Amino acid sequence: MENKINPADFEIEASYRRIKKEAEGGGYALNPDTEFSKELVSGLLVNEKRYGYQSCPCRLSSGERSADLDIICPCDYRDQDLNEYGACYCGLYVSGEVLSGKKRLGSIPERRPSLSERKKTGSSEKTGVSGGLPYPVWRCRVCGYLCARDSAPETCPICKVKKDKFERFI
Repeated sequence: MENKINPADFEIEASYRRIKKEAEGGGYALNPDTEFSKELVSGLLVNEKRYGYQSCPCRLSSGERSADLDIICPCDYRDQDLNEYGACYCGLYVSGEVLSGKKRLGSIPERRPSLSERKKTGSSEKTGVSGGLPYPVWRCRVCGYLCARDSAPETCPICKVKKDKFERFI
């Protein structure tokens, strides 16, 4: 009997190529261990078949999209993990330092608040940034791209300049 939940090799390959293209287009890099990355992509596809969305394959999904918005790949924690540890929690995305061999990967702690903490606050977002915004806003000084996150992106997804060309906007 064929297992309907396991994706076929051609599905994994097509999804891997799409995710890689989107990542590179946005200034991100996938883990250079292609076999490992494709296993994670397979997990994303399994979760998509199970739940209807590609939740992180390394986290337990609730099955309710609204409760799992923060862990739909790419998850809300990816950029912080890349900045601090050189890879996202599951290891699908890696920083330029890891890709070039300047930084070695280690373990990455879970950043997602516990279920009880998420229920308490009503979401997984942080608060306390000036102006009541959950995150600071960064502006690319070259093209004007704006993003709201803990720190500026490694590479601007629009004009491809490096992190040092960003300034805190708000």
